[in-house]
Amino acid sequence: MRIAWFSPFPPERSGIATYSAEIVPLLSSAHRIDRVPELGAHDFVWKHRRDPYDLVVYQLGNAPCHDYMWAYLAAFPGLVVLHDARLHHARARRLLKDRRFDDYRRELAYDHPDARPDVAEYAIEGLSGSIYYFWSMLRAVMQTARLVAVHNARVAADLRSEYPGTALETIAMGVSPIAADPDARRLVRHALEIPNDAIVFAAFGKLTPEKRIPSILEALALLRREGMNAWLVIVGEGDDRSGIVADGVRTTGYVSDAAVGAYLTAADACLCLRWPTALETSASWLRCLAAGRPTVITDLPHLVDVPPQVALRVDLLNEAGDLLSAMRRLASDPDLRDELGRGGHAYWASDHTLPVMARDYERVLTAAAARTAPDQTGLPTHVIDDHSEPARQIAARLGVDVDVLR
Repeated sequence: MRIAWFSPFPPERSGIATYSAEIVPLLSSAHRIDRVPELGAHDFVWKHRRDPYDLVVYQLGNAPCHDYMWAYLAAFPGLVVLHDARLHHARARRLLKDRRFDDYRRELAYDHPDARPDVAEYAIEGLSGSIYYFWSMLRAVMQTARLVAVHNARVAADLRSEYPGTALETIAMGVSPIAADPDARRLVRHALEIPNDAIVFAAFGKLTPEKRIPSILEALALLRREGMNAWLVIVGEGDDRSGIVADGVRTTGYVSDAAVGAYLTAADACLCLRWPTALETSASWLRCLAAGRPTVITDLPHLVDVPPQVALRVDLLNEAGDLLSAMRRLASDPDLRDELGRGGHAYWASDHTLPVMARDYERVLTAAAARTAPDQTGLPTHVIDDHSEPARQIAARLGVDVDVLR
């Protein structure tokens, strides 16, 4: 098939950019895939008109680097891979930034007809934040896609129940293996001025409130007060990184994908917490498993099928106590660290490698290409508007008929 692949790509600092850079080459042996990042998206329309693609694939999430895709979803229905099953953050950010307040009101009302009309006013007045998690703003996406795919079977089941008219499939999230470097542990610790005999916890990814960093810092401080030689390395960029100053804590800022393996090798255990959640599957957590590192995760409903030998869990109703207990156990029990590391690596090797993901993609790409575009009756006008009316008016005044505007 000839496929247009809407996604950020490196050097964009995005987990989905890395994801697409890894999976597209594996699929390119069987398909001709044209990459459509934001800077090249304007060329897609004339390319598609001249030589229609068999399928358009959208890698859709909440990060700003996905915002450009919304202009194409309804006009060119295709396979939508949802990396976040709650997209209110993205829609509110884009529409409100452009001061399209009425469009935001109409789209929220369409997506959630049971929501009170004044819900929109909270976001318009800047009182947003966690309320976005209560209203997913997915309906317009689900109604315009040929097929929707997610990375978790429980999320897929919930979406099928909520949107029975939408075709839904599951694609395993896969990550590449992490090469072991016997010298990396010593070199990274030396560079960060961390003792070789210390127990090092690591947290990876962009520093967002969902990563529960304040809770992790509090637990680390308690362990150190108990006399444990415990340290924390935070690997990732964030606006508030400079504000994290605590005993036993090191922050690295952004590191390249190639360097992540060295920091994983230097860590004894990884803290992969998420709350609130957009029902995402964490690629950074899977990379920790691929490196054979024991992990601690938040006990979320859509992760209930993760086997107990893969990770320690933190109950949100007792986050402080469970997190402290998990970190204390991992810091003091090398056998537990080894057991969880082996269990996590086996889980990754069985279910979350790139070849496993590529196999699922082949199945889902074929299914999506065979489906027709859905009926778009009832969608808000601004969702299906191609915004070419100003150009048509200019062309008409000049007596010019531009066929691409029809």
